[in-house]
Amino acid sequence: MTETTVARNSRKVRQGVVVSISGNKTIVVQITERKRHPKYGKMMTSTKKLHVHDEECTAGLGDTVKVMETRPLSKMKRWRLVEIIERAK
Repeated sequence: MTETTVARNSRKVRQGVVVSISGNKTIVVQITERKRHPKYGKMMTSTKKLHVHDEECTAGLGDTVKVMETRPLSKMKRWRLVEIIERAK
């Protein structure tokens, strides 16, 4: 990791799949989280879509990526790409 990611250890880090490339330097990442319902105990799957800043335009559709929370970069973008974990087949 670079020294900027080491210094920012209080930021949220998530892992997800790229579902869309929406414009220049912007990707949409879908985060899937399984959690237990507080009252009934059944496992639920919740998904969220995050707009992520991709400075080098390296991520492609279907890639598994790691994203980190950052300052607001535009109206929708609050996350930035840290690394590509796995390329799509």
